[in-house]
Amino acid sequence: MRIYDIIERKTQHGELTREELAFFVKELCEGRLPDYQASALIMAIFLNGMTERETADLTAVMADSGDQIDLSGIQGIKVDKHSTGGIGDKTTLVIGPIIVACGGRMAKMSGRGLGYAGGTIDKLESIPGFRVALSQEEFIRNVNTVGMAITGQTANVAPADKKIYALRDVTATVASIPLIASSVMSKKLASGADKLVLDVKMGSGAFIKDLDSARQLAEAMVSICRRNGRETVAVITNMDRPLGRNVGNLLEVQEAAATLRGQGPEDLTEVCLCLAAQMLSLAGKGSYQDCLERARASLRDGSAFRAFRSFLAAQGGEYDVVEHPEKYYPVPREQVILADRDGYLTVRSAEDIGKASMMLGAGRETKDSRLDYTAGIIFAKGAGDAVAKGEEICRLIAQDAGRFAQAEAAMRQALAITAERPAEEPLIFAKVGAGA
Repeated sequence: MRIYDIIERKTQHGELTREELAFFVKELCEGRLPDYQASALIMAIFLNGMTERETADLTAVMADSGDQIDLSGIQGIKVDKHSTGGIGDKTTLVIGPIIVACGGRMAKMSGRGLGYAGGTIDKLESIPGFRVALSQEEFIRNVNTVGMAITGQTANVAPADKKIYALRDVTATVASIPLIASSVMSKKLASGADKLVLDVKMGSGAFIKDLDSARQLAEAMVSICRRNGRETVAVITNMDRPLGRNVGNLLEVQEAAATLRGQGPEDLTEVCLCLAAQMLSLAGKGSYQDCLERARASLRDGSAFRAFRSFLAAQGGEYDVVEHPEKYYPVPREQVILADRDGYLTVRSAEDIGKASMMLGAGRETKDSRLDYTAGIIFAKGAGDAVAKGEEICRLIAQDAGRFAQAEAAMRQALAITAERPAEEPLIFAKVGAGA
């Protein structure tokens, strides 16, 4: 078998076999495939696409390129959740405790963020003492005893994805539905869950900007899972505005805690309840509607909040930072942004809000950037709310006041005060997959 023949077949719109895809991945991972040939095949895939079968096979061989996580020691059906990333997306911190309170279990590997979309591990590392590196034995024990555990991704999960993505990043081939879907799902297939719920973010604060593309990606990921024996539901959710009112690592932990006490913003609560109910239903806990009611009840009766406290304690986290951050961090500086006229708050670009948060120190511009865990943005008003001239719209927060000018300029680009109330958009656009 020759890589030249595989490249030629794909340039001629041919369908590659699983054996050919496995050969490509093996040669790449073992260092025998030159970057120029790997890039040529990636470009051919980018230009000519892949069939559902090809995409599923590429995903499977990428998943097989590294460690396979064995979750057989966890009792019951293991349902995982993955988000494609967005601004203020702290859903994992809310959904996990709801799952536990309703009798389910969540075993999750999460990553750090790069750029303006924050990672779950970064949020958890803002909690003093919280351990994100768990041994396999401790990870499984915590899920069985506490009901949930979240750990950082191991370095050798789907290493082929890292190599392929590095080439896509420098050859303008990132925006390919088959390559995006196989990248995301190769890590999920290797992570050992029985079933999956996917939160596909769509809008100005996500890498997928329009509904047609979001639906294509959702359908591709669900097809990959179906062909690899994993029942999956994808939920397409709104990211044309930040999710919730807080953007930033510790700020999002605090908002997650408030949501679990039944005091969170309506948009964050609604999205989390939907995703949690979908996960519970896949885990065999009842119909979607029954699971939705149980999830909602767990916020009212305090059981989800208690599960959150237990989860943090089991991994060494100091919950007290939520109520008294000044005990653990220097008190940050703040700058208030006021409305310059009467009208309605309109979000022109959620992405620019994310960039402003990164400028404040809440996100990484490079892999080596140091985070300010206290940094971020707190909104006093939400999209569509009426505002009066001189009224607070939001607060910028950072340890370094020198960061405010650039971040405020980005926020002025991201937000507008309009005479007409912006049209209200749904939080959940569509569901794809069996049981959706």
